[in-house]
Amino acid sequence: MAAWSRIGRGAQQLSLSQSLSRILSEGGAGASHAEAASALRGAAALSRGHAPHASSLHSLASAGLAGQSGGHLLRPPSRGIVTTATRLQPASSSAAAELSDAEATEPEEGTEAPANPPRSPSLAPTRPSEKPRLVVLGTGWAACRLLKDVDTRAYDVVCVSPRNHMVFTPLLASTCVGTLEFRSVVEPVSRIQSALATRPGSYFFLASCTGIDTRAHEVHCAAATSDGMPSDPYHFKIAYDKLVIASGAEPLTFNIKGVKENAIFLREVSHAQEIRRKLLTNLMLSENPGLSEEEKSRLLHCVVVGGGPTGVEFSGELSDFIMRDVRESYAHVKDHVKVTLIEANEILSSFDVGLRQYATNHLSKYGVKLVRGIVKEVKPTEITLSDGTSVPYGLLVWSTGVGPSEFVKSLDVPKSPGGRIGVDEWLRVPSAPDVFALGDCAGFLEHTGKPVLPALAQVAEREGKYLARLLGKVAAQGGSKAHCAGKANLGEPFVYKHIGSMASVGRYKALVDLRENKDASGVSMAGFLSWLMWRSAYLTRVVSWRNRFYVAVNWATTLVFGRDNTRIG
Repeated sequence: MAAWSRIGRGAQQLSLSQSLSRILSEGGAGASHAEAASALRGAAALSRGHAPHASSLHSLASAGLAGQSGGHLLRPPSRGIVTTATRLQPASSSAAAELSDAEATEPEEGTEAPANPPRSPSLAPTRPSEKPRLVVLGTGWAACRLLKDVDTRAYDVVCVSPRNHMVFTPLLASTCVGTLEFRSVVEPVSRIQSALATRPGSYFFLASCTGIDTRAHEVHCAAATSDGMPSDPYHFKIAYDKLVIASGAEPLTFNIKGVKENAIFLREVSHAQEIRRKLLTNLMLSENPGLSEEEKSRLLHCVVVGGGPTGVEFSGELSDFIMRDVRESYAHVKDHVKVTLIEANEILSSFDVGLRQYATNHLSKYGVKLVRGIVKEVKPTEITLSDGTSVPYGLLVWSTGVGPSEFVKSLDVPKSPGGRIGVDEWLRVPSAPDVFALGDCAGFLEHTGKPVLPALAQVAEREGKYLARLLGKVAAQGGSKAHCAGKANLGEPFVYKHIGSMASVGRYKALVDLRENKDASGVSMAGFLSWLMWRSAYLTRVVSWRNRFYVAVNWATTLVFGRDNTRIG
């Protein structure tokens, strides 16, 4: 009886397979909707009977019904997010013969059926009738300026980043000592570009890009956290028409032993929070009984490595905090608190000699010890310099510049000098159609004849503004879809013009250099008036009016009441 049953099911499958092959080969033109629906019901019935390849027949029937109805009947209401199988079943007429052979090896009762193939969530390619999809990797200066200016009438925008906000980095050092609150220097990306939260085809994904398939026009991503997700790690894919890589850079450690394990960088709000907790913890622990004078001095020794604008501004803020707030709130240990700034060459090397000398004299006057040296090794409680000198510390902040991230290094694209993603004069990646790169992760290729631009916020912001205009021109010429921008007129190439540099050195003093370079003529000054210009410029550059209000109120509160020294967390 079982044999007759298998023969009957085999005949049903053979007939159903032939019917499906005719429906699919005709593309729905010669088959009625009723025929396709009947085939779908037959495939579902066989699937309930645990017949092998039943899922294949059901998929073929679904395809026939979708083709007959234009795809609308079976399309899930998921705003473009679908789940695609990682392997495809054969749709040829030979499938019927394979099904008959497979029946001979049908699993017996009690045997577990083969598991379904793994499925990979994805954001499917856009249809011809839909807006092209612009995928942006990152939420730094370049990415956020692009998101702010891009024409969302021409593009659906998808942003992928492990953080959902932009950090106003010039004021980040002020948050470490309580001059500003952390929320004052961050701006949610959904407020920068509201389409990410409101438009049907635009999304923000809290994830990191793990790879790019330029041939398939897909980016592979992993969710930033897998808590509560179906798998760990949770992977998905996004199809793009245009891709912008603005993933930023990572702090340079020069492969010095112990830096990553013991130092704190100053690139993210989480870094500033860690510095603040460590600083306040050491201040309170140093008052505990039984500690030697030597141990107190080590706990309260703050070392900053790197004499660029970030390192100098943090040293100035720290000195200001010690002179004004620590001496009042921690009178028992105030004489043990010290700040040391270590730099291999001159501090603030991008400024002219006069301004560098002013900064050196000012920092030294207010308690910052300047040491010229090269760090050889970092241990949990001390630094070893190349000349053998040991520098004990309680807090170590590392600010020696940035370099290519591991993600950028992994990409199989031409690299510019220094290891960044190589781009041409229009910020395109030459070997990858429809791919652009900008910000700290990108640099001009040598054949362009242009130098690699410095990793500055003003460079990244201007590149983002330029690329938004360029993408608008491409869309206006009908080149916004994948593989369609080859003949578009891109206009003038990107040209960067430096508008100057500013740096605060603490105690209401700052440096302002508004010259294009150190040899050009222009405004170059230091002092209290420069400090007012520094604060005014950054207050106007904060992204939103909400944050401008926060910053102004924080500055006023600190001036009147001093900095908050509450340790939270």
